[in-house]
Amino acid sequence: MEQFDNVRYEVDGPMALITIDRADKHNAISLATLDELQAAVRLAAADDAVRVITITGAGDRAFASGSDLSEVLHRDLKKALEPIVQGLADQLERTPKPTIAAINGICMGGGLEVALGCDLRIASPNARFATPEGKLGIIPGGGATARLPRIVGRGWGMEMLLMGEPIDAERALAIGLVTRIVPAGELIAEARRMADHLASFAPFVPRSMKAMVHFGMEASLAGALMLEKYAQGALVQTEDKHEGISAFLEKRDPDFKGR
Repeated sequence: MEQFDNVRYEVDGPMALITIDRADKHNAISLATLDELQAAVRLAAADDAVRVITITGAGDRAFASGSDLSEVLHRDLKKALEPIVQGLADQLERTPKPTIAAINGICMGGGLEVALGCDLRIASPNARFATPEGKLGIIPGGGATARLPRIVGRGWGMEMLLMGEPIDAERALAIGLVTRIVPAGELIAEARRMADHLASFAPFVPRSMKAMVHFGMEASLAGALMLEKYAQGALVQTEDKHEGISAFLEKRDPDFKGR
């Protein structure tokens, strides 16, 4: 296990679990914590044994309550224009490996923006989501104005951004902010099951799916469809494709090699 001051990093089978470990501060994201989160994601991305990256918060009260306001209080224009949380969310989005946000409790402000950078978001029943920056005299700076409407649609994006009021896990599920609500105490076990499931695929498959969705969302429909066909054309030439279809026809489990 790698050692950090504000983050716990561990590899469990095909999953790297990154835990924001500031439970006494509701896992608020300080600049030091942010640096460690980025370092942990780099470790996971570089580890061939890791197939899925999961981020969560220590304890059951908060995933992350937002950026550490004691630092934001003294943040000037120059610092505000740096990527900061946007940089971590971008990193999670760009890494080829699937990423999961396992959300326990408060997920607000910068914490929500970290979760928005992940490919999949699952939540415990006590999860609460909000973009409360307007009450502080600022607006989100970690990507919420761009990612939130793309994920939940313009209407709910505007509702959450402008009103700043928290929504619960059931509402988050209804609008597509999360895709699963997991019983309390089973959140990480569910993330582990998801990671095991994804690890059963040929390695190129989740990576290609992720790339096609992210690039395709920014392209025209015609451009996205063309990208998809080229990606499929590359995959049909792999050994794993032959193994996958052969295993299906022979009614056995495939033995993928990543080739």
